[in-house]
Amino acid sequence: MPSPRRAAMRIAIIGSGFSGIGMAIRLKRLGYTSFTIYEAASDLGGTWRDNTYPGAACDVPSHLYSFSFEANPSWSRAFSHQHEILAYLKHCARKYGIDSAIRFDARVMAARFDEARLVWLLDISCNGVHESVEADFVIAANGPLSRPAMPKIDGLDAFGGKIFHSARWDHEYALDGKRVAVIGTGASAIQFVPRIQPRVARLMLFQRTAPWVLPKPDKLIGERARWFFKHLPFTQRCVRGAIYWQMESRGIAFFVNPKLTEPAMKFARSYLERRVKDPALRAKLTPDYRLGCKRVLLSSDYLPALNQPNVDVVTSPIQTVVRDGIVTANGVHHAVDAIICGTGFQVNDVGAPFDVTGIGGAELGALWLRDGPQAYLGTSIADFPNFFMMVGPNTALGHNSMIYMIESQVQYIADCLRELQRRGARTMNLRSDVQRAFNDDLQRQMQRSVWASGCHSWYQTRSGKVTAIWPGFTFSFRRRTRRVRAAEYIFSR
Repeated sequence: MPSPRRAAMRIAIIGSGFSGIGMAIRLKRLGYTSFTIYEAASDLGGTWRDNTYPGAACDVPSHLYSFSFEANPSWSRAFSHQHEILAYLKHCARKYGIDSAIRFDARVMAARFDEARLVWLLDISCNGVHESVEADFVIAANGPLSRPAMPKIDGLDAFGGKIFHSARWDHEYALDGKRVAVIGTGASAIQFVPRIQPRVARLMLFQRTAPWVLPKPDKLIGERARWFFKHLPFTQRCVRGAIYWQMESRGIAFFVNPKLTEPAMKFARSYLERRVKDPALRAKLTPDYRLGCKRVLLSSDYLPALNQPNVDVVTSPIQTVVRDGIVTANGVHHAVDAIICGTGFQVNDVGAPFDVTGIGGAELGALWLRDGPQAYLGTSIADFPNFFMMVGPNTALGHNSMIYMIESQVQYIADCLRELQRRGARTMNLRSDVQRAFNDDLQRQMQRSVWASGCHSWYQTRSGKVTAIWPGFTFSFRRRTRRVRAAEYIFSR
């Protein structure tokens, strides 16, 4: 039964993706009843609600890309598509009674800590109407991949055709028979390019950096296997465990000894040679950096799609966008009807997703712009009491499932709440020296990793500081987040 103190604690969760749903489920299990999930959109799902582009799918195997406490024996494929993952999230919200705690169309614009009353004041916009809400505890679960990044190109606003970002796909616009430009060759582009290539008259792929591409071992999961997973759940747990350790072992080449990526690079070059016979095109598609420095992409149909006669891979930098097309640095004018930006999300060199003001007027956005995003275990931040993040700085992965990291953070935040209650305290504030020492050590570890080997990606700030990736094994992160170290915080009654 919930204790009176737990029932009375007002907890605000911002975002209803995997992080927000997972956190809410844990809170309810622990007896907290006064929590609300504030969701800016009209439906739950986070990135799996927003990214509906053709071919949208996960690049982590289905059995591992799910909550450990809610196995899904009905996954249809080894790598699930967007609609199936979204359905799974909605199922979890319904089953655990979390959907009733979600307040939709409620965008958090700002959060300010009231030092006199030791509460957070949230400025929330609901369909254009602003209101103020108080919370004792704030959990920002809106994630780093929630703000689409449009490319900064001269003349983009002057384009007379259709333009949209892959995370805001315009399904009303018919691409059939059109001349389409795709800007970007990241994880989204390699999924939607093969889907739209057969439909368009001409596809011009503007590539700044060639990605490392490996074949995707995707396949249908047969009825027999699904029967075993449903009626003998331990079989699915065994599969999940095998996948986890297989993926975890890849981390050795990323942050222990990057030279161990050589066999994978050799295989990727061989795969490229088999799929792309034209030497000129193959040269364009050959990466010039170590595998893993940027996100490794999985696709079995991307390279074959680029071989088709209606596709051009353009590597000359874009100089400007004009009303009827794109002009590259070599002076060539590419006439297009539509531009699709597969240019990722705003992760580094931007402020916080909403204004956050802590003790003494500390502004989180300004701090991040000055020093790069940083936190302690990607979860708590000095001078921001009772404010916690999910999938915060340096928690992203290049080798395993983010759901594992999310569940680790859920455990840590739950233990912080337990410690608050045990002490009868109102707030807990991370010590600044703890945060500083943690990030100094983290950046020292990063120097021997593949992410510091010379390339530039969304993992880094413009100065080269890696602020997105966790430079270690996921089980080491789980060990660090299993229990809160009370001495690292200052408690206030």
